[in-house]
Amino acid sequence: MMVAMTRLATIRTPDGTRAVRVDDAIAVEIGHADVGTLLADPAWRSLVATADGTSHPIDGLDYAPVVTNPEKVICVGLNYRDHIAEMGHAFPEYPTLFPKFARTLIGAYDPIARPPESVNMDWEAELTVVIGAEVRRADADAARAAIAGYTVANDVSMRDYQRQTSQFFAGKVWEATTPVGPWLTVAEPGEPSPVARITSSVDGEVMQDSSTGELLFDPVHLVQYVSTMITLAPGDLILTGTPGGVGAGRQPARFLQPGELLVTAIDGFGELRNPIT
Repeated sequence: MMVAMTRLATIRTPDGTRAVRVDDAIAVEIGHADVGTLLADPAWRSLVATADGTSHPIDGLDYAPVVTNPEKVICVGLNYRDHIAEMGHAFPEYPTLFPKFARTLIGAYDPIARPPESVNMDWEAELTVVIGAEVRRADADAARAAIAGYTVANDVSMRDYQRQTSQFFAGKVWEATTPVGPWLTVAEPGEPSPVARITSSVDGEVMQDSSTGELLFDPVHLVQYVSTMITLAPGDLILTGTPGGVGAGRQPARFLQPGELLVTAIDGFGELRNPIT
């Protein structure tokens, strides 16, 4: 069972970013600059439970990316059955992986500036795994234990650049285009991968409406697969893929325009609200 009320965020304050536990009405500082540095402490769960630092009203919190400077941001392409179908691909035998970098990440309510070089900026709502313990060559039990919890992201993609080659990279790594947050919902050690409704909308029009149950490779499988190649570290992010309903899959295609509001939500995990500028 997901511990829905245990939520961690990184907020911006006049004194810099701070990791906080998000309670019903207040956010309580834990003593670390961001959630990533908090997770690097093996005692992070007890630190969260006993935190009694400076408190901030929930209303008006300025959310930074949940992890401000992850060592790794690993993304998964073609991982929802409905999205694979809409794009006309066969189901892959193995996860399709590509990287992002820390400079791509923005906060839950930050604006997304459409780059002048692209006119095909697309939305991709994604459940995101946050790693809470170092792990390499994990079996299923170790993979579950290494997951600190989950957050919401949107893998905003420049389709015109993505399609310039057979690789996804050029469409995915644009600076300050990937909102992550607003918080990390902590997972109980060993709990199963979550099944929840996932949506995105543009100016109130629902574009994606699916379930994380449509994932072909679930979070535990992804942690196992990626950790086979490289050690996953606390604060690393794995964006698990997007469901059907992306702009590039529509007839006619539909892309984000300046002045629109992109809303990304996963039931029980939070909501992103990002204006396009």
